[in-house]
Amino acid sequence: MLLKVCGMRQMANISELCLLKPNYIGFIFYPKSPRYVGEFLTPETTRMIPLDIKKTGVFVNESLKNILNQTKKYSLDAIQLHGNETPELCGQLKSEGFEILKAINPETIAHPKKLKEYEAVCDFFLFDTPSVSHGGTGQKFNWELLNQYSGNLPFFLSGGIGPGDAGEIVRIGNNHLAGVDINSRFETAPGLKNIDAIKLFIDELNSLKH
Repeated sequence: MLLKVCGMRQMANISELCLLKPNYIGFIFYPKSPRYVGEFLTPETTRMIPLDIKKTGVFVNESLKNILNQTKKYSLDAIQLHGNETPELCGQLKSEGFEILKAINPETIAHPKKLKEYEAVCDFFLFDTPSVSHGGTGQKFNWELLNQYSGNLPFFLSGGIGPGDAGEIVRIGNNHLAGVDINSRFETAPGLKNIDAIKLFIDELNSLKH
């Protein structure tokens, strides 16, 4: 199962996390987020991340030009779109060579036609708890909704995942579940992750899968 750790921004914390070899590290470029990279993140920090970890920029209703400027500055590999972005924007960014994760309100699962138009221009859906803050709430949605998902695109589970949730995650029956996205419930402060808690979570996930 893929692991994405989101809301990172401090070099020492990122260096520690890299030793755990998550598949994705997420950096939030949404100024209203308490985990906004702001002046914390430097291009030197992202360049030192191992090549097998995908550096992912999280954007909310941002312009194509601004997204591309940030991807170049921070050497990003993947883009997570967490607002009301259109399939057209997803396609434009995918054509630039980026892996695209599109955050989706889980209630949209009941309206497969709305999801269908994104399937050709995204690599993953990311089902997250809807909120005015566009993520990072620490709140779960009803995971039973995932049983209704019948699309073709693999998805990440996000929203309120905590250290004790590994068992419930591995019991999710939908074969399109590709990975989990963790953030606020593994923090000691906004943007600062508890590396020991993440390691325990990874170990538990791995042990339960076998």
